[in-house]
Amino acid sequence: MAKPVESDSDGDAKEQNGETTCEIMGEEGVDVLNEKKDVKITGQDVIRAGEEILLQAFNWESHKHSWWKNLEPKIPEIAAAGFTALWLPPSSRSFAPEGYLPMDYYDLNTAYGTEGELRQLIKTIRGNKMKPMADIVINHRIGSTKGINGIYNRYDNMSMPWDEHAITCDSGGLGNPATGAIFEGAPNIDHTQEFVRNDLKKWMRWLLNDVGYNSFRFDFAKGYSPSFVKEYIEASDPVFSVGEFWDTCNYHLTYLDYDQDSHRQRIVDWIDGTGCLACCFDFTTKAILQEACRRKEWWRLRDPQGKPTGVMGLWPSRAVTFIDNHDTGSTQAHWPFPSDRILQGYAYILTHPGQPSVFYDHFFDWGEKIKKALVDLIQIRKRNGLHSRSSIKIYEANESIYAACIDGKISVKLGDGDWDPAYGWKLATSGQSYAVWERPVGEQPKIRSWSFEMCLR
Repeated sequence: MAKPVESDSDGDAKEQNGETTCEIMGEEGVDVLNEKKDVKITGQDVIRAGEEILLQAFNWESHKHSWWKNLEPKIPEIAAAGFTALWLPPSSRSFAPEGYLPMDYYDLNTAYGTEGELRQLIKTIRGNKMKPMADIVINHRIGSTKGINGIYNRYDNMSMPWDEHAITCDSGGLGNPATGAIFEGAPNIDHTQEFVRNDLKKWMRWLLNDVGYNSFRFDFAKGYSPSFVKEYIEASDPVFSVGEFWDTCNYHLTYLDYDQDSHRQRIVDWIDGTGCLACCFDFTTKAILQEACRRKEWWRLRDPQGKPTGVMGLWPSRAVTFIDNHDTGSTQAHWPFPSDRILQGYAYILTHPGQPSVFYDHFFDWGEKIKKALVDLIQIRKRNGLHSRSSIKIYEANESIYAACIDGKISVKLGDGDWDPAYGWKLATSGQSYAVWERPVGEQPKIRSWSFEMCLR
């Protein structure tokens, strides 16, 4: 197991005792995409640049609304807002209309629309210079025919016509034991089988080279070894990949512990297991941030080393930060961010290190006021060149406020306490219990001096 990854002066991963295998990326990486206009852009180029701003372009009910046709007219507006990538829902035929119980991977006629509509949507996304991201659901698969143990673990008369040997023995098949957590209620794919991996790699290359996707999101990534994710990325070469490693945080009864180091370390270990080729959703930051906003416990947002307390504070170039998604929010609402604190959360992730992701509902369904506030924050991020490895100095994290300065260009305050950077800073945007200031071009304003005691709980 890799030891905790610390940050160097540029905010990226720093090797510790030789156990972290990623290349250290310096500040020169920020402009790498602009420098490579005439050559193929790789996943490491995109991670090095650290400029992604994702939109999760669906919710749990999207399959009810002819989604591919519904979404396409919105693409120019999404691009104009400043997003760089659109995470689309699973596009293969599924037992459930949402797409997360896949059956036939090559059949792209689903509840979201036809294959032709999907291909047109992807073409429009790419025409607006954004990345279409496929949701890769390869932890489990529903078969067409009942096999051993009376479950649907045979795949007759469909593409990838596997039998029970493609399914782990601990989920009803004849394969090897799972290499990760078991997803209950569906046959779990045995990734140790070479024929399974070969079929999946061929399919992923088809998604990229034929259908038109260029990025991947790996669903339920804790269900199989990250070494397989590494193998799939190397074989298919997406320009950006992110995994969903959703693990349980540390609680005392129902109260979230201050110390979530073991939680974020498990995510770091997963990223390291992919050969550092994939980013990962920063569930640690979501947990801590929503608790800080809900309870006004801003001390949660700084660790004992003075860094952010999520994966963002350990490995910001691989952290994809978010507020909610189709599982935590939407109509499922398994773990929702407090609805009256949404903009506080976005004021944090859209100004801080990491690569932020915005949820469709918040951008399109929660009203024009919130949409405008999100666009303002995105434009502030882009205008000031903030990126995944931007430096951060946390000035306050106590019972009344959180205050930080990012790259010496942006100052942020959360909470109702009295704080401002003063001395030459300009208020860029503000709302309920948050404010963001910019440093005027050509000026070198100072941050007001504050003395404080960090409140550790």
